[in-house]
Amino acid sequence: MDASLFQSRHEALIQQAESALRRLTPSAETRPARLHAAMRYSLEAGGKRLRPVLCLAAAVAFNPEANAEHAATALECIHTYSLIHDDLPCMDNSDLRRGRPSCHKAFDEATALLAGDALQPLAFELLAYGYAAQPALATALIAELAQTAGSTLLVGGQTEDMGGLAAGADAERLEFILLGKTAAMLSAPFAMGAMIGGASPVDVEHFRQAGRAAGIAFQLVDDLLDLTADAAQLGKPVGADAQNGKFTYARFHGVEAARQRIQALTEEASGHLQASNADSTFICELVRRMAARKH
Repeated sequence: MDASLFQSRHEALIQQAESALRRLTPSAETRPARLHAAMRYSLEAGGKRLRPVLCLAAAVAFNPEANAEHAATALECIHTYSLIHDDLPCMDNSDLRRGRPSCHKAFDEATALLAGDALQPLAFELLAYGYAAQPALATALIAELAQTAGSTLLVGGQTEDMGGLAAGADAERLEFILLGKTAAMLSAPFAMGAMIGGASPVDVEHFRQAGRAAGIAFQLVDDLLDLTADAAQLGKPVGADAQNGKFTYARFHGVEAARQRIQALTEEASGHLQASNADSTFICELVRRMAARKH
């Protein structure tokens, strides 16, 4: 795909995601103001908006008229809640997120905890009301996101990750962490966007599997960047994985093995996308760039 065409489309999707987020979530002045200010502080901290962009792009890959803004915003709410809670002293104890103080540093621990709590039901409210005219679709989207964010995937992966290397270093546990902590929340945007675009069950599964492969690759890149990048590039502390005794693919299998798997997973994701009936050119290029990123 032409680089300038990709860039303009990518920027347009980011702006669409940002606009939807501002419209569809409570303002910072909504009572109780401190809670909503904390929610907006973290929601508006920037970042790549990768999950909403993937959801929006997946929907229009099947139907150019599809509107996935409510689902895209719901995904960002769940992702942001997980980051707020991840940064808390009882979890990763990180003072920096997206280049500025973490929510609990900008406000306080209790407010940050409650802001994360409030973002979770907001996500499902967005899906329930945003797709109320299509009840079967609303049900499928809610089920997809609930399973993704639940005890066997996102929260389960975070739980297994908490013990770090001290909890045991085996390949099966590592795969569970990779699938749950990052890949699930990148698989869901692919699948949910495809559903909103009217994809067949077979094509939804192609997109779900593509997202899973791309999501694991994304985490492996993150692990490598934590070893090689600097805090200014990443917008968060580096070297934290080693300092906290985190169990990562690069530490378990080695840097070169991680690089080889990133390439293989990226090819796997592209294969699933190209096997579908979608116009997947843009998403294939985005997946490739996700794997090649330097920050």
